[in-house]
Amino acid sequence: MAVEAEVLNELRGLRTRMPQLTGSLAASADGLVLAQDMSGVEPEGLAALTAAALGIAHRLADTARRGEFCELLMRGKQGYVATYAAGPSAVLTLLADGRANVGRLHLEGRRSGARIAELVAAHLDAQAQGRDRRPASALDDIAPPAQGRTLGTLPVRLPRQSRPRLRPDTGE
Repeated sequence: MAVEAEVLNELRGLRTRMPQLTGSLAASADGLVLAQDMSGVEPEGLAALTAAALGIAHRLADTARRGEFCELLMRGKQGYVATYAAGPSAVLTLLADGRANVGRLHLEGRRSGARIAELVAAHLDAQAQGRDRRPASALDDIAPPAQGRTLGTLPVRLPRQSRPRLRPDTGE
């Protein structure tokens, strides 16, 4: 079974174990979708925003001297967005409704993040040893992190159009 299918099976199993989840996404640390199980949200956009949030979360943890990034939780009026490290080069993002038990969300998210990290690591190992002969996919764009670099230290670049624009005539 291809690794993308295994990651997708993990995401679907996660939603089965926790019915309050409204979506799940596995992505590379630089914002490429690996697998997703959601509707009503554009996965590519969410993956890109997750990558940007990772960069900020890493800097915040580093500045506050709280160690390496592990997870990030955002609560809105309609529910939660939770992001979990899935090894050094991938991330798991979960969407949950407002009724979700946050403790259970963390428990399931951490477990699935660890499982996805294993799947991605096995893929990268097989690729490095030349054993992986399957067709190209999004996982091929994931490179093992450079020596000594972890998920939170991978470079994050925001798209140019997301920067605020000043009107030259008014300075606004």
